[in-house]
Amino acid sequence: MKSIGFLKQKFLDKNACVSVVGLGYVGLPLAVAFSEAGFNVIGLDVSEEKIESLNIGLSHVEDVPDEKIMNLVDKNKPGDIIFTHDYTDLSESDAVIICVPTPLSKSGDPDMTYVVSAGNGIARNISTETLIVLESTTYPGATKDMLIPILLDGNNKDFSLGNNLFVAFSPERIDPGRKDYDIKTTPKVIGGATSNCSDLAVSLYGAVIETPIVVSDMTTAEMVKLLENTFRATNIALVNEVAIMCDRLGVDVWEVIEAARTKPFGFMSFYPGPGLGGHCIPIDPKYLSWKMKQIGYEARFINLADEVNSSMPSFVKDKLKKGFENKGKQIKGSKILILGVAYKADISDTRESPALDLIELLRDDGANISYSDPYVPDLALEGECTLHSIDLVTSDLNAIDAVIIVSNHKVFDLLSLSKKVDLIIDTRNATAGLSMHCEVVKL
Repeated sequence: MKSIGFLKQKFLDKNACVSVVGLGYVGLPLAVAFSEAGFNVIGLDVSEEKIESLNIGLSHVEDVPDEKIMNLVDKNKPGDIIFTHDYTDLSESDAVIICVPTPLSKSGDPDMTYVVSAGNGIARNISTETLIVLESTTYPGATKDMLIPILLDGNNKDFSLGNNLFVAFSPERIDPGRKDYDIKTTPKVIGGATSNCSDLAVSLYGAVIETPIVVSDMTTAEMVKLLENTFRATNIALVNEVAIMCDRLGVDVWEVIEAARTKPFGFMSFYPGPGLGGHCIPIDPKYLSWKMKQIGYEARFINLADEVNSSMPSFVKDKLKKGFENKGKQIKGSKILILGVAYKADISDTRESPALDLIELLRDDGANISYSDPYVPDLALEGECTLHSIDLVTSDLNAIDAVIIVSNHKVFDLLSLSKKVDLIIDTRNATAGLSMHCEVVKL
């Protein structure tokens, strides 16, 4: 039997085998970071198609270029990484990091299916003296109450928590497309099931992270992640409601924010938009709200923020309707171009994008929808309908009745576009400072 000190030294010497389960926008960059640091790495994903692509050097994550994957799977070069969809390949792992999705179910409750499946696959195949870290966002108490029992009961080996099985929670802090902070420079919150678990997790992450932040336990670490994204969701809701109020008052909300941000203390800028997008900010607060409901407390602030943010696509539709009224048009039968369908600028991620809700609302009202987004060539909608991105340069835009800017990609030439259309609904203040040639309606 290996000692705790022996496992810790393997992490410090970078001689350990680190496995990452779930190779999405969180897991793949993490697997690459450990491999580049000198660890032997196993990247596991249940998608055979994804694994096949990775094994020939093709990345599906924007922040990880193909060249980097190609170098890591080339066995004639330094670094060792293996991509697999078989849990039995985890048998030699010293650490396993879980980065699987944690969506919401159709009823709005946390869907822990992927975490449970990963936990069962790991439990059946790991040996003693293994560190397991959950990075997937979840509700407070989930690692302790749900994952640890799976790990302890799912294996015939004599596991003892904190002695030969070590578990921690360390929330991911990935922001797709961000260039100023990366895995190495973003501080990492870590909470272990025991002090031994925390100590080992710090030794592991310390090999690739500059600043580990240790909290008292796993539930605290889970709560940290939820606070981070609830903070953003509620503040965005506040400024979205301010945008609605400014609209009623005939005040430019963007001017208000720019003036307010000149205060050197006591104010932090948030900006309105067509709604929330991405996996984290729209979803994570609902995990906390759900957990509080289980213990008899209503998270009123979270629920109100969700109500405001969810209403923004309808507010954008109303702005379009008013813009049409001035031109003697209506939404029904009109041709609407959605500019950008990713949930934020300069990425291809459409998860929870407000563009999806906006398109559905406009289609329900009888509009003919097209979109342009160089990062998203195809967009699948409900009802087995797929739209294809149009090229703004080669397409005939004369028949377009209105353009709605949802994602302010830098590649869009808005000035040239304004020469081809009559009406633009700008939900991102993308046209600020531009001498536009058509009518522009802002939030």
